[in-house]
Amino acid sequence: MPLSHPACTDLQKNIAYIKQALFHTDDLEQQSVEVHGQEGVLLYIDSLVDQDLIQTNVLAPLYEKSDTDAHQIFTSLGSQKQTDLHAAVDAMLEGQCILVIDGIREFYTFSTEKLYSRSTNEPENEAVVRGPHYGFIEQLTVNLNLVRRQLESPSLVVKYDYVGRKARTKVATLYIQDIANPDLITRVEQRIRAISSDMVLAPGFIEEFTEDSPFSLFPQQLSTERPDRVVANLMEGRVAILTDGSPVALIAPVTFFSFYQSPDDYHGRWIISSFLRLIRMMSFIIAFTLPAVYIATISFHWAILPVELAHTVKKSLQNIPFPALVEAMLLELIFEVLREAGIRLPSRVGQTIGIVGGLVIGDAIVRAGLVSYTMIIVVSLTAISSFLVPSNEMSAAVRILRFPLMIGAALFGYIGIAFGLIILTIHLCKLESFGSPYFAPLAPFRPGDLKDVLIRFPLWALRERPHDPRPQRLRQQYFSRSWKRRE
Repeated sequence: MPLSHPACTDLQKNIAYIKQALFHTDDLEQQSVEVHGQEGVLLYIDSLVDQDLIQTNVLAPLYEKSDTDAHQIFTSLGSQKQTDLHAAVDAMLEGQCILVIDGIREFYTFSTEKLYSRSTNEPENEAVVRGPHYGFIEQLTVNLNLVRRQLESPSLVVKYDYVGRKARTKVATLYIQDIANPDLITRVEQRIRAISSDMVLAPGFIEEFTEDSPFSLFPQQLSTERPDRVVANLMEGRVAILTDGSPVALIAPVTFFSFYQSPDDYHGRWIISSFLRLIRMMSFIIAFTLPAVYIATISFHWAILPVELAHTVKKSLQNIPFPALVEAMLLELIFEVLREAGIRLPSRVGQTIGIVGGLVIGDAIVRAGLVSYTMIIVVSLTAISSFLVPSNEMSAAVRILRFPLMIGAALFGYIGIAFGLIILTIHLCKLESFGSPYFAPLAPFRPGDLKDVLIRFPLWALRERPHDPRPQRLRQQYFSRSWKRRE
């Protein structure tokens, strides 16, 4: 179908074009009306419009004020005059109805879409103790309203695009005009407009089409359902991407450490927030390396254990027929199966399966002599540590990466772990997110940005924005505790 098709004065030809463009779908409704003594037809897709709104705000005023210009009758519905039938088809797919009049080239569009929206409840995956308890929903206009309510600034810019050749999806790109880098904005818009897929149903599609390194396990865009998190990143010079039909927003560019930051870090006192953030970073190290360190220790490096502990561990391994690598792989796979089953089942059943299944299978597998109690402890600590990551995508990446590290530990001991960590560090240093360094501020090293990475300095000490998104205005606030000097 061409990008534009001008309307003509023949009513039947205009109707025929619209029907053909919609492939004569059965939910296309047409209703004959009379406007200024001329024949007219009201066209709309029945499954997308509000019938009550059409009856009360379109047909009733049209019959009562037939001698008045149609554009003046429907001012409350945001009526617009159009001459492009291709635009009319797009408007109908958005839930609008159109009024075509015989002998007139122009037609009218009215906003009559039916909205089904749920409440803006707090997202379950990103719950906070302090802070706003609301989140995005599947309606783009509501999500933009939540962002603008929290960021009342004329500098907030929203740019719309449509992606998907067959199934068109509305995409909104958000940024702060005088803070975000123009090159970053251009890069984001170019990558979105370059998507030529037939359908883009969710932000995950956009993430895969626009990320720098699609073969890397690490996520290069941060997904969130919290408006306050989107606003905080916009104020740092980043760009947010929202799509109609999904409650998830994508934020770019991001760094590795962004995935270990939580909105709770900024709603609580800085000392406590720094302590909790350090625990999260330690959980990454534990979840990634603990099984590998255990395998390497009992396979090659018994000598580093205290004598009492070595006897205890060796005693638990006496009747185990498998090497440590097989033990760890078996338990890790069982845990992943239980986790996936708990997600796919209904919530009440899923929790029961996760708890009871873990206890029963764990106890049975130890009694059967397939794994040791020590390995149960190691895998349990690893699983708990992986849950401390605020981002589900990063948690999944950590869980997958520990498998090759376990293989390296089983083959070469601590040397295999060391080489694995070196390869991982090199990969993180080379990785980029929309042209920004992924492992910043450690690579490249910027001491000034470390104030909000491993720990969080007091808010009044964070006087500069992070360097990685290359914001136009680096300084974000002055010494806000100036009252202290006057006391």
